[in-house]
Amino acid sequence: MVYQFCRQSAHAGIVLPSHGRFVGASSQPFSEYKRRPGDRVGFNWRMPNVQGKRAVRHALFDTNFWKSFVHARLAVPMGERGCLSLFGDKPETHRLFAEHLTAEYRVKTEGRGRTVDEWKLRPERSDNHWLDGLVGAAVAASIQGAVLPGTDGREPAKRGRVSFKQLQQRTRK
Repeated sequence: MVYQFCRQSAHAGIVLPSHGRFVGASSQPFSEYKRRPGDRVGFNWRMPNVQGKRAVRHALFDTNFWKSFVHARLAVPMGERGCLSLFGDKPETHRLFAEHLTAEYRVKTEGRGRTVDEWKLRPERSDNHWLDGLVGAAVAASIQGAVLPGTDGREPAKRGRVSFKQLQQRTRK
């Protein structure tokens, strides 16, 4: 149904269906996939070439990686680089959202010489839709070119203090 919607949409040229793949410790990681001509590959996501096939261009992503990525961003202290924060100071405002984000738990698993988080749904919870939505938004940001410093293999630039006067001089140039 999602693929049909994307294919028939008036915005078919910019609407992109996606879905996550379970990549466990014993699975082949996205970084080891063989890139074929026409494939687009990014940070634990890929868009296989579907030219000449009866398929819609789509994105695939490693759900375990991206759930860990989002949860790691939520654990960063407020104001620090890489922090994902929610507005306001009243926890009840975000209670339902928090319930969705905590509907799954991670299990550290080892296999093929690597350790990964595998995410499992808590038996007493069934709604994790907003977690999936947040993960999808993070993947979409990555596809659009958003890069979190430190995740691109380069050292984050050192930031020094800048006076207001220096900032004004920079913006005038």
